[in-house]
Amino acid sequence: MHLGGFTPFNFEIPSGLLKSKDNFLVVKVDNKRFKDEIPTLNTDWWNYGGITRDVSLVTVPNNFIIDYSIQLAKSSSSTKDKTIEGWVKLKSGSNEELTIEIPELKLKKKINANGDSTGFNFKLSNLQLWSPQTPKLFQVIISSKTDRIEDKIGFRTIEVQGKQIFLNGKPIFLRGICIHEENPKQGRRAYSKSDALQLLGQAKDLNCNMVRLAHYPHNENMSRTADSLGILVWSEIPVYWTIEFTNDTVLQKAKEQLKEMITRDHNRASIIIWSVGNETPVNPARTKFMSSLVQTAKQIDGSRLVSAALEVHNVNGVQTIDDPLGQFTDIVSVNEYLGWYGGLPSNCRTAKWDVKYSKPLFFSETGAEALGGFHGDSLTRWSEEYQEWYYKEQVEMMKRMPDNYVGVSPWILNDFRSPRRNNPVYQEGWNNKGLFDHNGNKKKAFYVLKKYYDEMETKYKTF
Repeated sequence: MHLGGFTPFNFEIPSGLLKSKDNFLVVKVDNKRFKDEIPTLNTDWWNYGGITRDVSLVTVPNNFIIDYSIQLAKSSSSTKDKTIEGWVKLKSGSNEELTIEIPELKLKKKINANGDSTGFNFKLSNLQLWSPQTPKLFQVIISSKTDRIEDKIGFRTIEVQGKQIFLNGKPIFLRGICIHEENPKQGRRAYSKSDALQLLGQAKDLNCNMVRLAHYPHNENMSRTADSLGILVWSEIPVYWTIEFTNDTVLQKAKEQLKEMITRDHNRASIIIWSVGNETPVNPARTKFMSSLVQTAKQIDGSRLVSAALEVHNVNGVQTIDDPLGQFTDIVSVNEYLGWYGGLPSNCRTAKWDVKYSKPLFFSETGAEALGGFHGDSLTRWSEEYQEWYYKEQVEMMKRMPDNYVGVSPWILNDFRSPRRNNPVYQEGWNNKGLFDHNGNKKKAFYVLKKYYDEMETKYKTF
């Protein structure tokens, strides 16, 4: 049995169970939710059931390659000669020769397995780095005497320097958008490569260089397609709202999903941020729980940034970011809806911000609902004109943000189904904050955000 419907797992089939023919493989899935699970009972997206990931029968030799990591060392961001580092893990451990090849670079290195995990590093000159502008991928081959694995891997660095995020040693502004794993027109999970191309193609049309995959790990086709298209990725586990933060068993379940997410995608150049959760209410038990997840992510993979989507609180008229979890994350990411869940979009004009932490500030969500095709004046809630006004005021406010403001990923790319959204006229089981409506048509707000992203792309010419 495996808990968690979004991350990969495998079971070994003992050879003694197999017959020469007529073997049956039975897979049972159950999408019921429970209060002591991840995610818990209370969520705001459609809980699709059934098998929404690939099921494969894999034949391996007795001593096979379990896992591997190969990436650009952080120290290489400012040097001409680049250091490639990583490790390979074999099932049986030691006493076998391994070969690492990157044919395009005429690289072929042999190393000897010397334990549970064998590390390596080597230098390369004139290495073309992966970036949104040039998403270069290299064929990488790892082989042993009995096994061989091929992958396409890009090499880049991501790090925080002061109040900015640096990609390959240069500051980058994240022109993002949030995405749910749903094909709204067909009413199902998005799972295929063509689904990934459709969703990420919409993001490219908006001139995004980054997507936030909410609120759970998406199908592997998304991260691999993002690699090929040059789209940066925020990947998240479904620690969402009010789970049982005092339950150690729940913490272990969250850690396991975090480990499985990172294990699957730690060779994807596109993924720059691991997120440990979304909008978790502040209290000591929660902060202990969430900070433990941050530390776990850093222990498993210290090469990427770690964050979580926090909330903004209005304190005496000031938009205040002082969540204690912010002291543990690499960047401070917040969800804010000034002008939708409170006040009017024009409140953005006088908004004052107080950010406790001297770290990069990223707006992980913002948005307003509009029923596609419903029109009125700008004060008519649920109209495309109100959503358009909301985005205009948000953009102007973003232009006035402090110098640690590094990007935004509005909520959300497409309208999506949610049983919580039950306005009988304007929702009927849909969250309509999408910039694309149920039928894939662009709403008026799309063009407001795209214009802003075009301007920011010019300002940050490198990426």
